[in-house]
Amino acid sequence: MQDLTITAAISELRAELDGRVITPNDAGYDEGRAVFYGSVDRRPAAIVRPTDVVSVARVVTFARDTGMELAVRSGGHSLAGHSTSEGGIVLDLADMKALEIDAENRTAWAQTGLTAAEYTAAAAEHGLATGFGDTGSVGIGGLTLGGGVGFLVRKHGLTIDNLLAAELVTADAELLQVDADSHSDLFWAIRGGGGNFGVATRFQFRLHPIETIVGGMLILPATPETIATFVAEAEAAAEELSAIANIMVAPPMPFLPTEAHGKPVVMALMCYAGDVEAGERAYAPFRRLEPIADMVRPMPYPEIYTLFGEEAEGPGPAQEVARSFYVEAVDRDTGEAILHHLQASTAPMAVAQLRVLGGAMARVPAEDTAYPHRSRRVMVALGAVYERAEESPQHEAWVTDFAAALSQGPGVYVNFLGDEGEARVREAYPGPTWDRLVKVKARYDPTNLFRLNQNIAPA
Repeated sequence: MQDLTITAAISELRAELDGRVITPNDAGYDEGRAVFYGSVDRRPAAIVRPTDVVSVARVVTFARDTGMELAVRSGGHSLAGHSTSEGGIVLDLADMKALEIDAENRTAWAQTGLTAAEYTAAAAEHGLATGFGDTGSVGIGGLTLGGGVGFLVRKHGLTIDNLLAAELVTADAELLQVDADSHSDLFWAIRGGGGNFGVATRFQFRLHPIETIVGGMLILPATPETIATFVAEAEAAAEELSAIANIMVAPPMPFLPTEAHGKPVVMALMCYAGDVEAGERAYAPFRRLEPIADMVRPMPYPEIYTLFGEEAEGPGPAQEVARSFYVEAVDRDTGEAILHHLQASTAPMAVAQLRVLGGAMARVPAEDTAYPHRSRRVMVALGAVYERAEESPQHEAWVTDFAAALSQGPGVYVNFLGDEGEARVREAYPGPTWDRLVKVKARYDPTNLFRLNQNIAPA
């Protein structure tokens, strides 16, 4: 389409839509196009913020009929930049935040413009929770569709293990309710297969009774022995305990003693979702590792999202490189390799994150959902944050070498993938999972309208 034709079509869409349409000439355009990662700087032709599913379907029809690229945004945290488009249409679900909680039956219907923190705070008023990720500002849409690995993963599984049903606008602009009995092939695919199959507008989740947790930050001196011991203790712990270890050079944080600044530390985010006294006992092996700072305490579950204070509005890191994969063991040699590569980084901030898995998520058969990595033991994410784009090659080389030193075979969590190519997407969905996803894609999106994602092209 020519520019004038596109402009006329967007004007027509604005006139008939229930919701906001923001174009480059409108106030709020630069704010509206911003996503979490500051390095992603794209200029869509329009940002559309619908308020209901009828408007969502109209935007899908518009994109299909015009041939314009369609980006679907829930929270805007896509590392690969899939939450926005250069010259296309951004369907931003931020104004769709309805939440209906059935406390008696422990279920909730949630629109996908909600963030993890918003949903969690509302559910906590009833003493209930659903597990999402580890960052409160992430939208529940993309997080859920990719799997959902967070603070309750060992006790209550992935987010998709608590997904009971979903409402989805497909490529033909039809609204479908999918669950185990209705469109079961599609329900299987959206539990881990990402945004390939439509626009998820509402989810029905299972809720669990969780009020007070024992959690917070535990900061340890980082040595090869401490890293290996931490992971071993986290694997051996009760399933109520989920742990994320961030190994990094300590910034000058006010709660750390001055002598720890600039030294390697294990900054652990920990959550025990169970009896408080049992939770306190569960931390004993970790406290024997002589923490530099111990901020683990009983707290309301939503507080886990505020450990670093309120998240800043607007874009996050200016530039970032990252790589993620799974490993089956973390021993002293692994710890030594981690510290060696972190100290070799020239970035202002570099981190190796280790998430101990297992528990409830591992008991779900791999073929039951499109998340096939049920038996993997530890998820690794490596990253460097820096300011100047011209430094990217050296940091890319660093993270590539780092990953090669630690990786123990293929496999990746799709929500932690950047723009890394088709081979890496296939690592997220190995073997029969990929073949099955391709068939579902061909049935529900044969023209690949929903392609701004970790894409599964139709057969």
